[in-house]
Amino acid sequence: MESQQQQSPAVETPLLLNSNQDHHDRPSPEIDGGSGGGGGEGVNDDLDRTLEWLETFLTLLGFNQSSKQSLVLSWIVFLSIGLVLPVTVLELGHCLGCERYQYKSFELNIVVSQALLAGVSLLCVSHNLRKHGIRKFLFVDQLSGRMDRLKAQYIQQILNSVRLLAVWSLPCFALKGVREIIRMYYVPHDQPWLSVAILLSMILSWTYLSTIFLAASAMFHLVCNLQVIHFEDYAKLLEGESEISLFIYEHMRLRHYLSKISHRFRIFLLLQFLVVTASQFTTLFQTTAYSGRITYINGGDFAVSAVVQVVGIILCLHAATKISHRAQAIASVASRWHAMMSCSSTDSTQIRASPSGVHLEATTNPPISFPISRSDSDVESMDHYMRMPVTNQFPSYMSMSSYHKRQAFVLYLQMNPGGITIFGWTVDRHLINTIFFIELSLVTFVLGKTVVFGTE
Repeated sequence: MESQQQQSPAVETPLLLNSNQDHHDRPSPEIDGGSGGGGGEGVNDDLDRTLEWLETFLTLLGFNQSSKQSLVLSWIVFLSIGLVLPVTVLELGHCLGCERYQYKSFELNIVVSQALLAGVSLLCVSHNLRKHGIRKFLFVDQLSGRMDRLKAQYIQQILNSVRLLAVWSLPCFALKGVREIIRMYYVPHDQPWLSVAILLSMILSWTYLSTIFLAASAMFHLVCNLQVIHFEDYAKLLEGESEISLFIYEHMRLRHYLSKISHRFRIFLLLQFLVVTASQFTTLFQTTAYSGRITYINGGDFAVSAVVQVVGIILCLHAATKISHRAQAIASVASRWHAMMSCSSTDSTQIRASPSGVHLEATTNPPISFPISRSDSDVESMDHYMRMPVTNQFPSYMSMSSYHKRQAFVLYLQMNPGGITIFGWTVDRHLINTIFFIELSLVTFVLGKTVVFGTE
């Protein structure tokens, strides 16, 4: 399989280059199987620098475990900051009569749930990075035979994913800091330095665990959105005329990449769903069964941690459903392309005839542009104008043969939609609806056991 993957750029180049000869008049890039040589050295340098910066950022979080030393160091830091430090602080900082402002059971539940999520994220992402490297992990090596403009889109998407991580991390960090400061004010200690040490320790541990979890979700979001660029470019290939076999090969290659992404992240997604679900319902059970008064001071961490967990789930589900629907929308785009090509080959030149059957004159229809709606969301397909080519020749055996090829191509796309899967389950709107109703059933079950029976 690895040998076939290394040889694939040499086969895909004709399709990709032919589709861009009308748009870019430049020599074809060389294929070196590495970082994408050939033209556009400035873009390649920018891409290399962006990947190095991303790899450095992941190394600081402990995801880069390429050697035994880095692997041991990463897990020692994780266990020390993420688990030992908060548990020690909760044990030493616990005081009698402070349950009104600090409930120990609540705090331990939050620490365990955050540590489990961060541990799953660190284990899965570091394993993939150690096995494949940053380039193959993001499928950047597959750009060696592709256009330079895709590399610029890759750079922009990487920056957008890091920016998305910062946008969601900073507000959660601010909420956590405000909550810890308020708790320090209401739960004083004998020594002021002890209160400050507890404050900084809890913020450090929580920020470290939450950043690891959100960074892993952002990496999955990035991998999926990089494949969205491929599918958008694949839809644009249908504007030109090329061999149907090359279209089929290109689609098989894209589906193969989606299968590899699903295989690499299926354990991560499944464990993430299970841990978040267990954490949320443990929280719901504790808060509804607790007889005391719950305020922002003693239960605020529940809200902040729930926001972080829901954000991570949303990032993963949004990315998975987006690429799944883009992959499924290719069949619709190909169907419209097939219809336009068929109508163009038969109706572009029409012979006007009198009722008696005498030919009067030949009329040629002007070129027609069909708008295909585009949106950045995963609801609509790629947005551009697909121009119907005009021909002045009558239908022939060759046109009928092309028609059957296009028909077979459309049928192939309809039978092989592709998408992100978790052990055979395609992550799309139908799966999200199923997850929603399962979660709703669990919520009503927990509320029935705690609120109804507790009141009785």
